[in-house]
Amino acid sequence: MTHPSELPVKGADVLDDVTAFLRHYSVYPNEHCAPAYALWIAHTHASTAFYITPRIIFSSPEPGSGKTRDLELGSLLAHNPKLTISATTAAIYRRIAQAADEGELPPTFFYDEVDAIFGRTVTPQTEDLRALLNSGYKRGATVDRCEGDAKRMKVREFPVFAPAALAGLAGNMPATITTRAITIHKRKRAPGEKVHPYRERDAEIEAKPIRDDLATWIGSVAERLAQARPTMPRGVEDRPAEVWEALLAIADEAGEHWPETARAACRHFVLDTEPEEQSLGVQLLADCQSIINGRDRITTEELVLELRRIDEAPWGDMHGKQIDPRRLASLLKKYGVRSAQIRIGDRTVKGYSVGGVNGFHDAWKRYLPNGTRK
Repeated sequence: MTHPSELPVKGADVLDDVTAFLRHYSVYPNEHCAPAYALWIAHTHASTAFYITPRIIFSSPEPGSGKTRDLELGSLLAHNPKLTISATTAAIYRRIAQAADEGELPPTFFYDEVDAIFGRTVTPQTEDLRALLNSGYKRGATVDRCEGDAKRMKVREFPVFAPAALAGLAGNMPATITTRAITIHKRKRAPGEKVHPYRERDAEIEAKPIRDDLATWIGSVAERLAQARPTMPRGVEDRPAEVWEALLAIADEAGEHWPETARAACRHFVLDTEPEEQSLGVQLLADCQSIINGRDRITTEELVLELRRIDEAPWGDMHGKQIDPRRLASLLKKYGVRSAQIRIGDRTVKGYSVGGVNGFHDAWKRYLPNGTRK
């Protein structure tokens, strides 16, 4: 008689088990979040099969929304998890290097309270961690560091490619990380939303056979995953396609409902979700588009005055000063938008055009989600 543990592991079944385990202990804002997290956890068991290891972020406006719990759940299922709050960057890349030296997959890092790390104060340590998380997103990335005492100092290349999950309060995550990530916006549980009480020892016992099945199945298909080129949903391209490639490859390999479940999640996170925070420049382009509203030109004076009147925008109070023509020109210049002498009625004044080499049209097309208005 064949023992159940000796039966072949079906990818769809084990991914279903991972998803059910996550939902048992955590409430997610929609049906796409737990499957996306399950696929992300699965990829940690074959991370070197992929060129990209996407980051996953748990964000919320207030504490007590279950972000830490999600990291704890992931750490019970991921490959070689390292749950940390204050580990130094040097310690992290040495852990990654140790795994590489031993021919092992890189560890999976779970960073909690990153809002405290990436706050308003910029330090060499936070910049070092930001650089590690950014560059460690691509396979083969390294950092140069000195080793040894003063007499025997030498430079060594440390590998930094490793999966990473992050949790923190909304608003302090660098855009260079969020663009490389799937962000799940957690909320406090409503009165009717219940989860199973979490006891770490019990959860560990429940998670172990699921983790073992996941590692076994992913290991058996790792070579095929390395060759996979999954089809992206229409409209998903460039960096978002990079982020989702590993997860869609795993879903395709699992079969059954997972290819469609994964692509539905991909469409939700990439196409149907507003960015957590626009850059100041993109917000300015969008506000200028609303003010110009179909015209082909506008004076600098009018544009500045109208920007100042937008109540919920920063243009009326930028560190104690209102936006002025010089600041406006400086912000728009990096998008290729420049002022010039324009004709308004019978006057020739300083202003901005929509068309032309230095007009708004090209910047709107490139940087606003919906491009230029028709």
